Amino acid sequence: MKEPLDLEKSKSMIIVEIIEYVPDSVVIKTIIKKATGNINVVSFDTGEKLDEKTSPFDKFIQIIDGKAEIIIDGKSKLLDTGQSIIIPAHARNSYKANDRFKMISTVIKSGYEEVS
Repeated sequence: MKEPLDLEKSKSMIIVEIIEYVPDSVVIKTIIKKATGNINVVSFDTGEKLDEKTSPFDKFIQIIDGKAEIIIDGKSKLLDTGQSIIIPAHARNSYKANDRFKMISTVIKSGYEEVS
């Protein structure tokens, strides 16, 4: 289990600067991890990918540096810095770095039972 970074609360930060690119790697740093959800910042070096998976929760992805290819249920989406996408719960998804990129991934695990 990844422990969250020890970031000072109530202090501004530049999130793109707290994670570095590592050659031939995908790096994941946890910003917040709670039973109700989590926020991770992730960097992908060129050519790296994360294999297809599904999640029972929606996932909000924001590209904070570079260009990402995100595949949702077999359909490729190309996102540039500043763009975001919501990956629906239960959708097959994977990530490819044709160029290196950094992203913020946010999952909220509570509240689904309250939404109709």
